[in-house]
Amino acid sequence: MTDEFWSTARDRLIRYAANDFVPAVIERAAGAEVFDSDGRAILDFTSGQMSALLGHSHPEIVETVSRSIATLDHLFSWMLSRPVVDLAEALVASLPAPLSKVMLLSTGGESNEAAIRMAKLFTGGHEVVAFDQSYHGVTHASGAATFAIRRAGYGPVAPGNLVVPTPNPYRPLFTRDGRHDWQAELDHAFAMVDRQSVGSLAAFIAEPILSTGGIIEPPPGYFAALKRKCEERGMLLIFDEAQTGLCRTGDWYAFQRDGVRPDILTLSKTLGAGMPLSAVITTDEIEQVCHERGFYFGTTHVNDPLAAAVGLTVVTVLARDRYDETARRLGGRLRDGLLELQTRHEVIGDVRGRGLLQGIELVTDRTSKQPAGDVGAKVTARCLDLGLHLNIVQFPGSSSIFRMAPPLTITDAELDRGLAILDQALTDTAHQA
Repeated sequence: MTDEFWSTARDRLIRYAANDFVPAVIERAAGAEVFDSDGRAILDFTSGQMSALLGHSHPEIVETVSRSIATLDHLFSWMLSRPVVDLAEALVASLPAPLSKVMLLSTGGESNEAAIRMAKLFTGGHEVVAFDQSYHGVTHASGAATFAIRRAGYGPVAPGNLVVPTPNPYRPLFTRDGRHDWQAELDHAFAMVDRQSVGSLAAFIAEPILSTGGIIEPPPGYFAALKRKCEERGMLLIFDEAQTGLCRTGDWYAFQRDGVRPDILTLSKTLGAGMPLSAVITTDEIEQVCHERGFYFGTTHVNDPLAAAVGLTVVTVLARDRYDETARRLGGRLRDGLLELQTRHEVIGDVRGRGLLQGIELVTDRTSKQPAGDVGAKVTARCLDLGLHLNIVQFPGSSSIFRMAPPLTITDAELDRGLAILDQALTDTAHQA
């Protein structure tokens, strides 16, 4: 049966990325584990596609879906339901003023598309700036603001997309006295923006921690300085918290560490905890101006009640059970474990991240920081053999970078088991070299 499955898969499925499908047929999932067709449990250190924030098949989400699908699933796009309004109210209550207006959509790319559309309409500009290791989606505007994947072969992107260097403390472009001079780097970046711009700047879009870009966290102070640069030029600041939002980093929102409020916030993966749900959240002023200027984003699944009911359950459970505190505690345990592995495995050049979003970068040696080539792929395969699913980030110019985003419901014992498997995989791979 398994051979037949893979034969049919090869014959019938469009391959949507350069990497192959994970070589396992997944039959079910529960908590922090997925189970393959042989009944083998695999620890899920990626929460599905970084989305199953409360683990797989969380009982309260199961109950919400079961009840909602039987009573109120989908409506005409201009009809409203209580789950939509209640979720909007719950999200606003979790955020600082003046973020107060909410629109619910389906995917992260869709929410970023809407956010960029609003920024262009509000400012009257069309130029969007993003980091060179950014990932914001694959739709028209979100894809044009994405630089972490190859752009060749698809023809022109939306005009006016400008790129600046990602402030990477592990691989800094600017240094002073042996330290990352991020202010000089930011000043240079915006000098380049000003040279590229035709005078129509609309927005800067950024993840507070670049996830697909390699778990890169700009240093403290960077985003406050970036916000000032935006304000000086009449640009809006969009924070894409697809993977960092809703307690994963130890705060409800990753931007809270920097004390910087975005003009527009987008949420997605973690909001639906596995269901397709995203949100755009902005201010009364921006919403009002955009409405007066005829803002339109009437998609098929805008403000759908089923997805909204799930999102409301997610926010309710996070607040009731104080999962921000859980993410801080478990994130500390995960980070300590990774740092301990670094003391014994020379291939681990860097450990970084926040809360339950952590990453390690593999290098051939720590002095040159030369990327470790195919080591990461070998470690990934060995981890899967041993019962742990990890995600390796590989994009043009990247090294082997693992990102780890286990569900907030993972246990101490499961975290420790995952670390032990990673330890074994690193050991086995080193012996093969």
